[in-house]
Amino acid sequence: MSQKYQLFADQPGQLQQRGMSRRSALMLVASQTTVPIDGEWLEAFWCEQCQATKWYHVRKSDERTYELSAAPRELWQQVSGVIDPEGNPSVGEFTRKHSRHVGCSCIKDFKFVS
Repeated sequence: MSQKYQLFADQPGQLQQRGMSRRSALMLVASQTTVPIDGEWLEAFWCEQCQATKWYHVRKSDERTYELSAAPRELWQQVSGVIDPEGNPSVGEFTRKHSRHVGCSCIKDFKFVS
């Protein structure tokens, strides 16, 4: 079993999509910075067929029923503690490449100009 990453709402529209009235959603978001969304989370599952980890949006329908769908891009912004598999768009190629290196023998990538 993999770790579950709970979803949070920080906009009234996110709560309204889940059945909350507009007024209640506005008041709740105004009183709290983020609101945990019960019964929904992101979870990674191993795919035997493609030999890769796939992320899914899981919704608990009732005590024994769950709905699974591929995790859409916008949900990654509503989760805490998860690294977006697409990476941070504000991080440059050089930084992304070097963050994956284990050792410090990467001096060859720096070009010195005299």
